[in-house]
Amino acid sequence: MRYSRSVLTATAFAALAVGATTALAAPASAAPNTTPQKVCGSAYKTVNSAPVGSLGTVYLTYNSSNGQNCVATIRKNPGTAVDMSTWIYVPDTDQGDQDYGQYTSYAGPAYVYGKGHCVDWGGHIKNVYTQVTGSNCAALRENRVTFAR
Repeated sequence: MRYSRSVLTATAFAALAVGATTALAAPASAAPNTTPQKVCGSAYKTVNSAPVGSLGTVYLTYNSSNGQNCVATIRKNPGTAVDMSTWIYVPDTDQGDQDYGQYTSYAGPAYVYGKGHCVDWGGHIKNVYTQVTGSNCAALRENRVTFAR
């Protein structure tokens, strides 16, 4: 009987130790581990954003001191690397930039000069794609599309 009580006591202490370790461990992150400003630069202010389904968000930022736009696609829950992209295009000047690859947290940055121009931009995470066309054009209305492949 003494042996059984020792085994039970050791098991109880082991369970307590595991429980304490779990309780003291950092909670799983349910939020992105970055911001558009960390990806694009601190001078870039978010001027627009679009959800990529429930997987994350594509952010359009602008730096008023140099007229540059920047786009970053940021996952809601960082983790194992997945296919991601971010892109931006200025139809008036036929200039654009993109970033595509397998990333754990974000795709980007992608930069283009956009002062005084409408911009098209978007990105994807896994199989969900978001694109915004005719964006930030004063009185014109932008067009948003999200789809899965």
